[in-house]
Amino acid sequence: MGALVLGFGAVLVRLVDVQGISAGQYAVIGQDQRLAAVELPATRGAIYDRNGAALAVSVARTTVWADPQLVDDPAGAAAALAPVLGLSESELRAKLTTNSSYVTLARRLDEATAEAVRALPPFKGVLVKDEPTRVLPAGPVASPVIGLVDTDQLGFSGLEGQYEQLLAGRAGEQLVERDPAGRDIAGGVRHSREPVAGTGLVLTIDRDLQFFTEAALARQITSSNARSGIAIVMDPLTGEVLAMANMVAGANGKAPQPSGYNKAVIDVYEPGSVNKLVTMAAALDSGAVGRNDVFTVPDRITVAGDTFVDAEPHPPRQWTPGDILSESSNAGAIMVAQELGRASFDRYLRAFRLDGDSGLGFPGEASGILPDLDAWSGTTLPTLAIGYGLAVTPLQMLTAYNTIANDGVYVAPSLVRSEIGPDGRERALPPPEQQRVVSSATAAAVREMLAGTVAHGTGRTAAVAGYTVGGKTGTARKAEGEYKEGAYVASFAGFIPAESPRLSAIVVLDEPQPYTGALASGPVFAELAGYAVRHYQVPPKPVGDLAAGTLVASSATRP
Repeated sequence: MGALVLGFGAVLVRLVDVQGISAGQYAVIGQDQRLAAVELPATRGAIYDRNGAALAVSVARTTVWADPQLVDDPAGAAAALAPVLGLSESELRAKLTTNSSYVTLARRLDEATAEAVRALPPFKGVLVKDEPTRVLPAGPVASPVIGLVDTDQLGFSGLEGQYEQLLAGRAGEQLVERDPAGRDIAGGVRHSREPVAGTGLVLTIDRDLQFFTEAALARQITSSNARSGIAIVMDPLTGEVLAMANMVAGANGKAPQPSGYNKAVIDVYEPGSVNKLVTMAAALDSGAVGRNDVFTVPDRITVAGDTFVDAEPHPPRQWTPGDILSESSNAGAIMVAQELGRASFDRYLRAFRLDGDSGLGFPGEASGILPDLDAWSGTTLPTLAIGYGLAVTPLQMLTAYNTIANDGVYVAPSLVRSEIGPDGRERALPPPEQQRVVSSATAAAVREMLAGTVAHGTGRTAAVAGYTVGGKTGTARKAEGEYKEGAYVASFAGFIPAESPRLSAIVVLDEPQPYTGALASGPVFAELAGYAVRHYQVPPKPVGDLAAGTLVASSATRP
């Protein structure tokens, strides 16, 4: 009797502890065993072109997962799932018998496979759920610019990475009460926090122009046997990037493909003669040189013991600054830079933003490389005057041309036009940074010189019928630690119409054949500019004005 009394007393004490003193603690433990938290993924914000065409959107795809703690027939489940998922039975069986409460069997299945999985007999502990997946409705158009997301739908490159916090949104959560077999308990606890969809982006990119630009660039890469190519089309007055193409040659005779990254803002190169725009604008704006000054220009000039030569030999010529630019004379450009002087030239190179980034803010954007003035040698000034001894991105070089097209005012480039919030409302972004670099008169004078370069100089291959074009060729030896024998980077940068620019573009080709900017890049510029003015209905110049060669204002439609 004593033993029974003590036994019942111990049970009573334990019962009071469990149901009274520690009741709350055990209730929480029990609830944790029954409650399962299910993440409710947020819909990632979509990315659209400037006209509302979808470039990147998220759609639901089926994922198959399992709780191995609940699976009672791993062999049977593996045998049924293997042929449908295209996986081996042994691989699935290993996953279904792990010491875990969650394993992924297959993620983001296509619709046919998902339906086949749902048609199988149910297996305890094997479940399906919907997960968002990023797709590109327009294909890989502008893919180096748009960027990539990882398997968890987190942006890690391009605009997807740059705007990850906006695009991702905020995931929700649902608490569900389940029985030991993993089934939802009817009438059980069910709490949820709804997800918040991500913010969408409206880009400045024009899908149709982007597609045309990539196709034109790919054709030239193939025909010239170039290693890669970059082409950018912009609105020079607003800084909006309308197209940004990055193409690389295909392996083993395959067609060129988009690059794996945005070379237009991440790679730098020595621009060569396209940089003579800065040399000439700086000399005119500073007053060191007048537009009607005449120089006696030989075909070679020696500075600090080094000789710089023109592309073609010629006797001494009586040339104005416009002639020097039109003929792309290295000797003439160096003579102009000598009038300008070291300190002034350095100041203008930096004012054109060739020493920093463009202001775009793209992930991994490279800064321009300029030597410090204190480190200049005797040959630095003549080298910089003809576009060597510095390195820039193609986007930086084009923004220098935009500055001249925009009456001497630098406008930072932009790729995102507005944001679309979860409420569906579109919000415009603040206007880009602007800064005056040269006077309006200087910009007008340089525009006219560049128009002459295309009309009767080295840039004739970039002409567009019915329009005046202003631009400059560039042919620079390619540096890879040291200059690579026989390897060149060919470029052409300019704007259209020259008298009142509405569109600008740059084309850069890596090791094309023929290798000059005039023969390799100029024709691509003409093709892009010709398509763009038609696409945006920019009116052509009257025939009489073209014949007279005068520059008149144009009432062009804005892109």
